Amino acid sequence: MMRLVKCTLKLGWDICESGKIAELYEMAFGEKFASAISEKSGRLTVLEKSFLPQFSYIALFEGKVVGVAGFKAKEGSLTGGLDFNGLVACLGFAKGLKAALLFSLFERKARKNELLMDGIAVDMKYRGLGIGSQLLDAIIDYAAQNKYDSVRLDVIDSNVRARKLYDAKGFIATKHEYYPYLKFLLGFSGSTTMHYNIKK
Repeated sequence: MMRLVKCTLKLGWDICESGKIAELYEMAFGEKFASAISEKSGRLTVLEKSFLPQFSYIALFEGKVVGVAGFKAKEGSLTGGLDFNGLVACLGFAKGLKAALLFSLFERKARKNELLMDGIAVDMKYRGLGIGSQLLDAIIDYAAQNKYDSVRLDVIDSNVRARKLYDAKGFIATKHEYYPYLKFLLGFSGSTTMHYNIKK
């Protein structure tokens, strides 16, 4: 039987935790971002300097950061610093331009009164303990408290564990996209858009 742990959830984080947050995101999404920034050290530098903490929740277990969940609100997003200027400042013009062009393929815009998920990452040592579920609940609660109508996310086809979590939480699949011709760039060939409607 799976052992669950109860975490302390916190909106945002202190600057001293930026390195750990970058490591968690790299652990979860590094392969996805590798086409844009090939070197792991470069990805970590960009993530550490580009994240906007106020648009995320972190999970703390025994005082240690073990998970992060980002979102895109009306005012900004966790990955809001991953723009052209930020990427060029970290990587130089040529590499920054390449990264900006490739990251634009991941860009999503929210509809009116819709909160976008900006990724959930849990430390590999703590996966399967219910931490992702707690972070997702925090995002849903944030959306409800801030008068959003729904939460939207995209899950890639190969991420079976995440898809099971979203199904269990009541997210409904509304669109599937298949693009095998972009797999060499994106690292995956399909994704599903899912929505969670906030109960008024």
